[in-house]
Amino acid sequence: MAGTSSTEPLLVSEDERLIESLLRICAAAGASPQVVCGAPPSRQAWERAPLVVVGDDVADRMTGLSHRPGVLLVGTDLDDVEVWRRAVVLGARHVIFLPDAESWLLDRIADAAEGVGVQALTVSVLGGRGGAGASTLACALAVTAAREGHRAMLIDGDPLGGGLDLLLGGEDTAGLRWPDLAGSRGRVNALELENSLPRMHALTALSWDRGDALTIPPAAMRTVLGAARRRGGVVVLDLPRRIDDATGEALEQTDLGLLVIPAELRAMTASGRVASAVRMRLADLRAVVRGPAPSGMAGEEIAEGLRMPLAGELAAEPGLAADLERGRPPGLSPRGPLARFCTAFLAEALAGTGSAA
Repeated sequence: MAGTSSTEPLLVSEDERLIESLLRICAAAGASPQVVCGAPPSRQAWERAPLVVVGDDVADRMTGLSHRPGVLLVGTDLDDVEVWRRAVVLGARHVIFLPDAESWLLDRIADAAEGVGVQALTVSVLGGRGGAGASTLACALAVTAAREGHRAMLIDGDPLGGGLDLLLGGEDTAGLRWPDLAGSRGRVNALELENSLPRMHALTALSWDRGDALTIPPAAMRTVLGAARRRGGVVVLDLPRRIDDATGEALEQTDLGLLVIPAELRAMTASGRVASAVRMRLADLRAVVRGPAPSGMAGEEIAEGLRMPLAGELAAEPGLAADLERGRPPGLSPRGPLARFCTAFLAEALAGTGSAA
């Protein structure tokens, strides 16, 4: 039916060499396009396709079709200034030239084939010092997001953290772990990645096995996190305080970061050093101050002293240790301080980014 969406890109051209090139790119992206050699295509095909790639050889004949998002015009002559006029008449958002834009076009076609919409809100959580509670907060954020109906993925980026699957009570749940994905390069299918990971408490999680692997190659982090973000919803990362290459890669794909700071003087000093390193890769870093405060310092004072916006304060979570022993993850109960913080934080963050479930 007209107006119903499709995952098949639409290719429109009568240039056999161009069509051959576009079909090769589609094959590399895992897409099965619809090809129209006689311009213009039907109104139904034009409206349903998630992406339309038009050859400049037929641009002047594409009349009577409405302007729509996702139209690309493939130019044939870099010196032809009229191609930009034809793009405006066609309503094309981009003019590209092959082979220079081949890699860019491959990504756009792969996005269309995967049905990519709004990318996930991506939140990285780090501790201001060891034992600050970053893993607990990261787990609670993902659990809260899933409980509230968002697609949620939790990624354990700290090989020395003990494994977030233990916090979730799912260490025996089947699925891939980081050592299985260490060789990932380029682009992986977002849906296939999600389906390959352990699923527990309505979220997917990528953690560690009990082996000796202690590093994540930066290319693997780039590939895996890129695929996770394309699935939409909420992606939460638990990252180490030491900013290695993989952590830096994760921070560069992060929308906002949370630095968990115990309300103690020594923790403030350590947190300042971590914050300085993180800000080299991530502009939006916010403080989460965890009580109790032996010195009586308020969260606002601590955040101001570190020149950071305050995301909120966290009181002690009653019964947390006992819940973890029973395999109940942080944030599972909607009534605790952790869940209340996570609910308020996610509501504000999702509204601010325009992300969707």
